[in-house]
Amino acid sequence: SQKQIAIVHNGIIENYEVLRDKLIKDGYVFKTQTDSETIAHLIHRARNHGKSSLLEATKQATKKLQGAYSICVIDNTEPDQIIVARSGSPLVIGVGDGENFVASDPLALGQVTDRFIYLDEGDIARITLKGVEIWHGTRKVNRQITRVQNYSKDVDKGKFKHFMLKEIYEQPQVIKDTLDGRISDKKVLEQAFGVNAPAILNKVKSVQIVACGTSFHAGQVAKYWLESIARIPCQTDIASDYRYRDIISQPDTLFVAISQSGETADTLAALRYAKKQKYVASLAICNVATSSLVRESDFCALTMAGQEIGVASTKAFTTQLALLLILSIVLARRTGLKASEESRLVKQIAKLPKLIEKTLALSKEIKKISKQFSDKEHSLFLGRGIEYPIAKEGALKLKEISYIHAEAYPAGELKHGPLALVDSKMPVIAVAPNNDLLSKLKANLSEVSARGGKLYVFADESIKFESDRSCRVINVPNCPDILDPIVFTVPLQLLSYHVAVMKGTDVDHPRNLAKSVT
Repeated sequence: SQKQIAIVHNGIIENYEVLRDKLIKDGYVFKTQTDSETIAHLIHRARNHGKSSLLEATKQATKKLQGAYSICVIDNTEPDQIIVARSGSPLVIGVGDGENFVASDPLALGQVTDRFIYLDEGDIARITLKGVEIWHGTRKVNRQITRVQNYSKDVDKGKFKHFMLKEIYEQPQVIKDTLDGRISDKKVLEQAFGVNAPAILNKVKSVQIVACGTSFHAGQVAKYWLESIARIPCQTDIASDYRYRDIISQPDTLFVAISQSGETADTLAALRYAKKQKYVASLAICNVATSSLVRESDFCALTMAGQEIGVASTKAFTTQLALLLILSIVLARRTGLKASEESRLVKQIAKLPKLIEKTLALSKEIKKISKQFSDKEHSLFLGRGIEYPIAKEGALKLKEISYIHAEAYPAGELKHGPLALVDSKMPVIAVAPNNDLLSKLKANLSEVSARGGKLYVFADESIKFESDRSCRVINVPNCPDILDPIVFTVPLQLLSYHVAVMKGTDVDHPRNLAKSVT
């Protein structure tokens, strides 16, 4: 602004048009259509018209902002300081020796420091070479310096061409890491959810899950597990809708927020909204121990996925599912799950890493069929019951990284619209585990074949599904029903990866997308 104030802004200012109009009346000339320019001009006006310090000018400006933001401010007349502020968007200060840094994620600073200060909601800080001063409102406050593990191993692709492929292949190990210490030979160890978890979970009669994107699909799978295994009702909401809804909460409902980064703006806003309601407690399922979501929830369950670099989530999703599955078993104890049945389920879950390893062996076969997708513009993913969210996840992955329009539908809804789209040019991908909905699914798929559609069916190897001219079958290792959603996710990840590589897209950094949606 006026060649004096420069800012870096992450987030969305919802009232920027009103502020912009006022600034134009005050004589400010806008060179862009962005909300960020509004912030720079607001700070400049407070700095020069009110003769305020840069810190005070930033405080005055942020009071006028509505929305989510993290900002860094520099004044070229005082270049030895940076003023930063956060509201609804993450901001972390990296602490060095005679130097300090600022970023939205510690990963960005992993090469220069392992010491970080996580700013709280509403904090404003002044950063210089010598140190960091932080204010919350009118109070000067101290924030703890946290050491964060070195991510050097995670940020190395090793033998893999892309981080996404590396992370797909890490799933057997990270699922094992997520389950270790949480299950024994015969049962789930509920104390692993926290020392207060048993007392909290004793009060739970229903569950409310809130998340975005891939994490929302994990929540939708969990709904099936919670209702079928634990026999308790579960509601799932997209965070960006939930936070604006006039919700009805119950004092015996557990609020669960799911996020890989723990900094997803809509999920954080939903958590803060939920904490004002009557829920028994809030549980964060997250991959980052130091995240805002973890710090602000009553208790947490951490996925042990390690740093996930690829924008399209893979290993974070399957570890979320693993945690949600064992949470369902913990809650099922309170609704009459017998010890013998729990032991049977836990033994099945313990086989999950090996099953994922076997499923990864399908990569070469999937790579071959991916050639048939590279010139397609549209695709349809089908699943029934608990596999419908997995079909949605498969469609999301394909559209994210290959830029092919992909839509997911419950297979039973084919006749209610999607069948009109089926022709020989649009591939139809189906997830077919050997469960009690198999005969229904087969009937749905026959409708596709009858209309000249090209089917690609990922089917449990125990099913007598045969390939023909209209149907290509990829046999997936046989697995117990409760593990189907996790196991069948993997071939869909591989499909999206290989199609994207064939098309030459930026697999790890697809256009217009960011890893943490803040």
